[in-house]
Amino acid sequence: MYLKNGRLSQSSKWLYIIVPTLFFAFTGLNFLVAQFFDTTTLIQSEIAQKGELQFLFENLVIFAIFLGLLLLWVKFIHRQPLVALITARPRISWKRFWFAFLLWGSVTIGITCIDYLFFNPDDYIWNFQWIPFLKLLVIVVLFIPLQTAFEEIFFRGYLMQGLGLVMRNAWFPLLFTSITFGLMHIANPEVEKLGYSLLIYYIGTGLFLGITTLMDDGLELALGFHTANNLFTALLVTSDWTVFQVPSVLRDVSEPSLGFSVWAPLLFCFPLLLYIYAKKYHWKEWKKHLL
Repeated sequence: MYLKNGRLSQSSKWLYIIVPTLFFAFTGLNFLVAQFFDTTTLIQSEIAQKGELQFLFENLVIFAIFLGLLLLWVKFIHRQPLVALITARPRISWKRFWFAFLLWGSVTIGITCIDYLFFNPDDYIWNFQWIPFLKLLVIVVLFIPLQTAFEEIFFRGYLMQGLGLVMRNAWFPLLFTSITFGLMHIANPEVEKLGYSLLIYYIGTGLFLGITTLMDDGLELALGFHTANNLFTALLVTSDWTVFQVPSVLRDVSEPSLGFSVWAPLLFCFPLLLYIYAKKYHWKEWKKHLL
């Protein structure tokens, strides 16, 4: 089982405390800043000074650095094979990654196009410009996979395996990493705009990705989904109140609300994806993997 890969670590269990403590302290600092300042105004001020793409690049580079440091920590401090951090299989299954990436990417493109063309055309304005979009494409293709890789490897990999060593069960690591993954987004401008109820969506997404990881004995499907979600979201739609304020194809000018687009993934899309994954990869013994 994937969760047991943490036993391949050749270091003391207490070392698993250091990296999460530092990361959660960093996240907590961001939250405190958001309490005293208008996050949306701060972001727009930074964008006005640096430009949309420079601001995006600087934010994504941070995650690339975090990923590099985490992998070095695991390799040289824990002395754990890096492949074991990602999968219980002998090697990474890129077919799984690309299946999830293409599936969710297709769904994202399809839903966006249908909403723009048929249901809510007045909610969008055409924002496409060749040169800025091509620059955006280069940045997101190079750096969003690193951003999502850090988040998946940290939460569903390093943290989940570390908790598995201590708790000797699956349900607590699953719930803990799902909740902390959701709370990581607490300083996002979307949360400031829509309220803390939006955290239910992020926690639910973390739960979906955690279940996927435990049932499939690896991060490949979660990585594919997460990468597609962030990459295509950045390319397709932007707005003045989201974390990705970039030269996307469309600009959402509607009044933000916790509507169908927020709850539909939790209620319909994620359960359907789990069903598809379970059928395709013959998932069995759910109780054993999740409890």
